[in-house]
Amino acid sequence: MRGKDRRSAGHGRHFATIAAAAAIGLLATACGGHAQSLSPGQAKAQASASAAAAKARAAMLAAELKITPANGSHDVDPSGGISVTAAEGKVTNVTVRTSGDPVSGQPSDGGKTWHSTWTLDASQTYTVTAAGTGTGGSKITTTSTFRTLSPAQTFSSEIYEGSDQTYGVGMPIMLIFSQPITNKAAVERSLELTTSKPVIGAWYWDGDEHLDFRPRDYWPAYTTVSFDGHLNGVEGAKGVYGNADLTQTFEIGRSLVAVASTTTHFTQIYLNGERIYQWPVSTGRSSLPTPDGTYVSVQKNNPVRMIGGGAPGSAGYYNELVYYAVRFTFSGDYYHSAPWSVVDQGTTNVSHGCVNLPPADAETYYNMSIPGDPITVTNSTAAGKWDDGWTEWFLPWSQYLQGSALDEAVEAGPQGSTFVGPSSLPTDTGTAPLQTSAAGNFNAGAAALG
Repeated sequence: MRGKDRRSAGHGRHFATIAAAAAIGLLATACGGHAQSLSPGQAKAQASASAAAAKARAAMLAAELKITPANGSHDVDPSGGISVTAAEGKVTNVTVRTSGDPVSGQPSDGGKTWHSTWTLDASQTYTVTAAGTGTGGSKITTTSTFRTLSPAQTFSSEIYEGSDQTYGVGMPIMLIFSQPITNKAAVERSLELTTSKPVIGAWYWDGDEHLDFRPRDYWPAYTTVSFDGHLNGVEGAKGVYGNADLTQTFEIGRSLVAVASTTTHFTQIYLNGERIYQWPVSTGRSSLPTPDGTYVSVQKNNPVRMIGGGAPGSAGYYNELVYYAVRFTFSGDYYHSAPWSVVDQGTTNVSHGCVNLPPADAETYYNMSIPGDPITVTNSTAAGKWDDGWTEWFLPWSQYLQGSALDEAVEAGPQGSTFVGPSSLPTDTGTAPLQTSAAGNFNAGAAALG
């Protein structure tokens, strides 16, 4: 046993001797070598060579992963957005820093390219950092900082719909612009809708400063609608750019549809597709007929002072407080209470153009009504007039589509909206008067609808 201990001790000393010798050898090598120092000129040349190699490497990487606009660019047109392209490999990640509106984008071409979704803001600085893979799978990162132009002229926009308000199933989305828009396609392309239920519709330009959206058929009842106008930086006319984005969310409520016949002297009231009332009415007399058309309710007031019929003191002059009045034309047509014409309601047209109702029925309809409820007048001797009220439903779908600068329809849903060719749409199954308007509804003598 002790012999083994001695051998173990001996082996330990042997290893220690080898280790010490190795240490001495290393020390001798370190102390005995001759260090070669560089002259100032050589050091400068070596640093220059290293910098040149780094620059060449950076140029190679930049060529393999390109950001547009390039680093240091100024007065960039915001309509071009941001593009990232990988010459070899793929774009794996893009982040954009800015104090303006957030920037989103999507890869394409199998990941070789990335492009921002919407127009950039005007007068804004952006820093883009892109990562990707290059030749042989090498990882690449590059950055570009640039600034968009500051336009000499801008336009603003407003939306009629109020925040968190509820509207009827015929309600159009109505936009107004502060300046005439000539680049209508660019503006239209910047608009996005998100709807809680699938909706097919289209944008319609009513002149150069008004743009409306209408579904192909009435909105589905109880739909949440979110509008996003990505208008900041959009060139709406030559040299005139949008100065801000525009967003709004509102609700579509229950379906309430009214249909009045000037010849049967009754109005039908439908709630969520079921007829709940049939009331006697008196519409406009022969000299002041209630005009045909599918309108939507604009506003309601209780009471409304109505003045007309000529000069004060003339035979036809009137100045009355009218109760429970729901307006559907700008020229002054209402559904309203008319106790003075109850004897004629259901048999004879004696009003000055409005739809006269029995007081109790007028109150019932008034309490149910919200802006955007469809109101159709049929069989009149007078045609409705475009823009006398919210008259988007005057036009059949095929004609309404012609008002789009893109000649495209819109398919919207919970994930947003896309522009599509009209020929790709599913067959329309909506029927008048409860789901959509009838063709030619505003023409004089239009056929009765239900």
